[in-house]
Amino acid sequence: MAEVVLGLATSHSPQMSVPAEHWEVLRVKDETDTRIDYQGLLQRAKPGLADEITPDKWQARYDACQRGIAALGDLLRRAEPDVIVVLGDDQHEQFLDDNLPVLSIYHGETVPVVRERTDRPTPEWKRAEEARWAETAPEYPAAAALATHLIRALVDDEFDVARTNQLRPSVGIGHAFSFLYRRVWPGTRVPIVPVMINTYFPPNQPTPRRCYALGQALRRAVERWDGSARVALLASGGLSHVIMDEEIDTMTLDGLGRKDRDQLYRLPRERLFGGTSEILNWVALAGAMEDRPFTLVDYVPCYRSLAGTGCGAGFAYWA
Repeated sequence: MAEVVLGLATSHSPQMSVPAEHWEVLRVKDETDTRIDYQGLLQRAKPGLADEITPDKWQARYDACQRGIAALGDLLRRAEPDVIVVLGDDQHEQFLDDNLPVLSIYHGETVPVVRERTDRPTPEWKRAEEARWAETAPEYPAAAALATHLIRALVDDEFDVARTNQLRPSVGIGHAFSFLYRRVWPGTRVPIVPVMINTYFPPNQPTPRRCYALGQALRRAVERWDGSARVALLASGGLSHVIMDEEIDTMTLDGLGRKDRDQLYRLPRERLFGGTSEILNWVALAGAMEDRPFTLVDYVPCYRSLAGTGCGAGFAYWA
């Protein structure tokens, strides 16, 4: 039977891939972003944030993020998996509001990756993006047999699973999944299974309890798969962003570290919105890896404005 050899969790915010000298561009964007109440955030922001958004602090935290990504990539390579199951969220990349499932598994034969636009506001930023995309192929192998097995096993376990064997050709696989190729393990040809969880869009977001149970069911299903495959699990996304929430980040990481599932179940759903909702991918992975020790590689609070916008970047593994 297949064996789960490693669990990894990583943030994937664009801020971690934008050189620190260009975080100022993100700060300016936040000031006019219609999706957030910047002035309201500014009035409620905790004191002392001016010390968090200096060039030196930005560079130190950018560097810490690069070390975190590199550490996870090294662990993944050394685990020598035959398949990687990626738990991520779809942000209107494959599914729109006319049909948006709680849970979907892609079981096509290959994973298409479409190059994202690089119409960034500075030439240096664009060159950095171009360099990363230069290492990314237009297509990668998918583990269709395992994906089909997981769909059947989860249905037998009473999960309602949507499935697709095609991706929108103009979009390709979502950024939660292409982060593996672009940042964590560039050049890998290990087949993947994309598991898409609707963390973002109400009203049908799963609860933390349901995500934990999903992880448990995924682990059981993987270990019932015929053969001797070595399988790694990767949770992509989180922690809090675009609005930083160190309290919920701490609550999450503390619950993961102490294996306190009840604390994870109590994560306040009203604060799991936007990118912060991707914490649910970590909760699902915690269910899958509940028998393994949790190691936090780093937590990096990447503030980028006086209003407390930014990204709580986290890097962790279970082995």
